[in-house]
Amino acid sequence: MQADLRSDTFTKPGKEMRQVMANAEVGDDVFGEDPTVNKLQDIVAEMTGKEAGLFVASGTMGNQVAVNTLTQPGQEVILDANAHIFFYEAGAPALLSGVQLRPVKSSNGILTAEEIEPAIRADNIHFPPTSLICLENTLNRAGGRIFPLEEIKKIRLLADKHGIKMHLDGARLWNASVAAGIPLHEYGKYFETMSLCFSKGLGAPVGSIVVGDSKTIDRARRYRKIYGGGMRQAGIIAAGALYAVENNFKRLTEDHKRAKILAETINSLNGFEVNLDSVQTNIVIVTVTRKDLTAENVADMLAEKEVLVLALGERMLRLVTHLDVSEEEVLYAADVLKELFG
Repeated sequence: MQADLRSDTFTKPGKEMRQVMANAEVGDDVFGEDPTVNKLQDIVAEMTGKEAGLFVASGTMGNQVAVNTLTQPGQEVILDANAHIFFYEAGAPALLSGVQLRPVKSSNGILTAEEIEPAIRADNIHFPPTSLICLENTLNRAGGRIFPLEEIKKIRLLADKHGIKMHLDGARLWNASVAAGIPLHEYGKYFETMSLCFSKGLGAPVGSIVVGDSKTIDRARRYRKIYGGGMRQAGIIAAGALYAVENNFKRLTEDHKRAKILAETINSLNGFEVNLDSVQTNIVIVTVTRKDLTAENVADMLAEKEVLVLALGERMLRLVTHLDVSEEEVLYAADVLKELFG
């Protein structure tokens, strides 16, 4: 038996999703004539309380299209020091948008308005103007923590006070919404743009979406074209995303329960620590405290038993549950962990 817990990006389309994709009605999306893409964009825009949506190839493309749309070259973007946009997007804001990132380290894994405010630039010719605040929900490197809505509201008030726009990297906002019981449209009230991913927990093979008002999405469509993101008969992959939204959204609660099982098992082992309070969705971040082990050592030992996890640093491991990891596989992984390190 194998349990692949490296990432929810390893999900694969099932037979029903593949059938829907094979039968998808298509057209030229660059001309706005792909009916399946249009349907997907309209449905997700409505779910998030936005006027329009734009189907893009990846979460990184979605974030970067949004940053490009909401900023001007020479401006500055505030975000968490562990944010995906800063940590995992290859310096794209500087390359594509000509903006500078100002990462702010949060005290407890959730960036607060009080922590952001000192990073907002004064009106001074020596400084790049602060034009955008980017938040992430759920927070990947913080163990899938849900960004509290009350804190988002405070940050929005701060942004309005200084005339700053806001973007949400909501790659796993689906998980946050299900776990917190907060509709997507409630989160949508506080951001000019949001990006959401279809190819993680929802299980689609490709794609993300950017949502916002119609004028903003019209601009974003131009940047998508500039990036080479016009995908022509994209309805084939949009159909997979549409199936995922309609069938795999609510079942995310199953992944969250399985993540808890893993977190509690690992936290009971000598030499490993998990902040159980942070395990709110489908991600488990593990700190290896045993001096004779590194994260790579642990990952290699588990791989020999067909349990695949990801080392994020010398002492940090990540385990992610998803629709292709059954409860039986999670329990197998838990047994292997106890066998090797109990």
